[in-house]
Amino acid sequence: MSSRTFEAGFTVFWLLLLVCTSEGLNSEGHYLLDLKNSIHDEFDHLNNWKSTDQTPCGWIAVNCTSDYEPVVQSLNLSATNLSGILSPSIGGLVNLRYLDLSYNMLSGRIPNTIGNCSKLQYLYLNNNQFSEQLPAELGYLSLLQRLNICNNRISGSLPEEFGNLSSLVEVVAYTNNLTGPLPHSIGNLKNLKTFRAGQNGISGSIPVEISGCQSLQLLGLAQNAIGGELPKEIGMLGSLTDLILWGNQLTGYIPKEIANCTNIETLALYANNLVGSIPVEIGNMKFLKELYLYRNELNGTIPREIGNLSMATEIDFSENQLTGEIPTEFSKIKGLRLLYLFQNQLIGVIPNELSSLRNLTKLDLSINYLKGPIPLGFQYLTEMIQLQLFNNSLSGSIPQGLGLYSRLWVVDFSDNYLTGRIPPHLCRHSNLMLLNLEANGFYGNIPNGILNCRSLVQLRLVRNRLTGSFPSEMCKLTNLSAIELDQNKFSGPIPPAVGNCQKLQRLHIANNYFTNELPKEIGNLSQLVTFNVSSNLLKGQIPPGIVNCKMLQRLDLSHNSFVDALPEQLGTLLQLELLKLSENKFSGNIPPALGNLSHLTELQMGGNLFSGEIPPELGSLSSLQIAMNLKTFENLSSLLGCNFSYNNLTGPLPPVPLFQNMAVGSFLGNNGLCGGHLGYCNGDSLSVPPLKSMDAPQGRIITIVAAAVGGVSLILIVPLDQGGDLVTWVRNYVRSHSLSSGILDSRLDLKDQSTVDHMICVLKIALMCTSMSPFDRPSMREVVLMLIESNAREGNFILSTIYDLPLKDDAS
Repeated sequence: MSSRTFEAGFTVFWLLLLVCTSEGLNSEGHYLLDLKNSIHDEFDHLNNWKSTDQTPCGWIAVNCTSDYEPVVQSLNLSATNLSGILSPSIGGLVNLRYLDLSYNMLSGRIPNTIGNCSKLQYLYLNNNQFSEQLPAELGYLSLLQRLNICNNRISGSLPEEFGNLSSLVEVVAYTNNLTGPLPHSIGNLKNLKTFRAGQNGISGSIPVEISGCQSLQLLGLAQNAIGGELPKEIGMLGSLTDLILWGNQLTGYIPKEIANCTNIETLALYANNLVGSIPVEIGNMKFLKELYLYRNELNGTIPREIGNLSMATEIDFSENQLTGEIPTEFSKIKGLRLLYLFQNQLIGVIPNELSSLRNLTKLDLSINYLKGPIPLGFQYLTEMIQLQLFNNSLSGSIPQGLGLYSRLWVVDFSDNYLTGRIPPHLCRHSNLMLLNLEANGFYGNIPNGILNCRSLVQLRLVRNRLTGSFPSEMCKLTNLSAIELDQNKFSGPIPPAVGNCQKLQRLHIANNYFTNELPKEIGNLSQLVTFNVSSNLLKGQIPPGIVNCKMLQRLDLSHNSFVDALPEQLGTLLQLELLKLSENKFSGNIPPALGNLSHLTELQMGGNLFSGEIPPELGSLSSLQIAMNLKTFENLSSLLGCNFSYNNLTGPLPPVPLFQNMAVGSFLGNNGLCGGHLGYCNGDSLSVPPLKSMDAPQGRIITIVAAAVGGVSLILIVPLDQGGDLVTWVRNYVRSHSLSSGILDSRLDLKDQSTVDHMICVLKIALMCTSMSPFDRPSMREVVLMLIESNAREGNFILSTIYDLPLKDDAS
């Protein structure tokens, strides 16, 4: 006899003994009182459950039959704030048809005595804290129609006895800890209409026996660990209306037999590992409303039969590897509201026919290879709120009426080849939250309709040819959190009105022609997280009020003409992770308070007029040291970590590891510095002069840079029989093989590891210099620093000697 069987028998024996020795209350009442004793009734809902009554039929939550000898047929304790465990005495209520204990805090296991309640038709245990495995005795409930155990902590697999519940119509078991495969006996459930067991850990494959569930309408198994192929037997479920299998590990093809489920309305197979093409037979699913196949590995073209899905409202094929053109047949689906095809490999133009989809609300065709214009008809789609076409090769101008007739919410056309002016009506209905036109060829001013767009949260116009002054009108917009205008042709001063942008978190205006001083009102931007004004024509002092921007994490003032000393209070910006002050005219001492910036991972101060010693307090910048140790670009820390080069700094380096181990390139152009890798200071027992490379003459610098450019081309003389550009070939090679000596011309003598390392170093620098974005390319000074540093590290190896390397074979 098993321990659980013994336990159940002992409980029943004890209860019978209790009944036989009591007067008044019948046996069902005693079972209920025992159940009450095992739970905690915080709000005393069960205060009228008294042993002095003859029957429990008048008790709260208890319902009895109307027979001559009434019995308990219903117990509803839903949402009564009960905790504790469910007593095995529940098994004494053999006449129960309805049991609802949902929305409480009951814990422990579901007692196996539940199997004695053989008349149960409805069992609701959902939204509790039940745990452990479902009892196999549940299989005795042959009359059970509805079982709800969702939102518990039930573990283990569904017992094979589950298939004995021949009357089941609905099973709801989502959000538990169920594991293991589905029982093969599930195919015995001929009356089952709804089976929902998502958000568990169910594994294995979907059993082919599921084809026996001929009444099944909803199969929901999302967010499990189900693998294997989708069985073609699913096509035998003619009543199926909802197939929800997303977020699993399904593999293989989508079986064409699935199209035999002609009544299906929702098909959600996304976030799996499905491969192959979308079956053309999918066009037979005439009642399909929602089709979600995204985030798989599907390939091939989108079948033109897609146009037969005349009732579809949402279609999402995004994040796959689909090829070919967008079928014009989408235009036949007149009720289509959402069409997502982004992140595929689609080519061709955006079909003009999509303009006939008058109900289209959300369209995302981003991250493809689409070309040609944005269809003019898009400006007449009155329901459109979200239009995303970024990362394509679209050309021409944006239809100037866009936004005139629709309540646009998100517009993102970034990373294309679009030109012309920004349409004036994009925010006509004051609904626009995000406008991203980055990396195109737009020119002219920002339209007034955008400057006065009350709903706008983010404006991203980076890398265009826009002109005009700083858009101070935008600082009246109460929702605005980001202004990004980098790499345009904006000019003039930054007005004091910028201080009104008090919700602003990102202000990026680098690489423009802004002039004059930064206004003191910058200090009003208390929410500012990133502030980048680099590469402008700004001058004057840093406004002291900037230290009020306590949320700042990234501050870039580099490549301007700022003067005078740094405010000591910069050390109070404790959230700073990046501080770039290089290539200005700052003077005076470096404030020791910068040593308080414990989150700092990058500090660039080169190319200024700083004097005095480097404060020892900077040696406590632990995050900076960690960041420099983690750099993947070998030891080129002069660019990537910390830089004090080309100032008037003097004295010994602070005797802390951060500075003693820092690369030479971080200190170039400071004649008075010594210590660490710079050589011993005067007065030390072993005094040596600083490295000669610290003050390289201009002619020497030009020679090195020219040698680098010429040397890279020589290093990379490889057969490009099919044509194409060298940089693209190199980048593709590095992606596939990493950056190693295998990329170098085999005719070179590669025995000298020092030479090879230097070539690889120069090649890395060349790759940075040929970045697609000018904004990501290092400046000439930074290139020189890296080259000189590499030169010093490799024992003063001269780049120009690359030309003297013997070639093994000149035949090619």
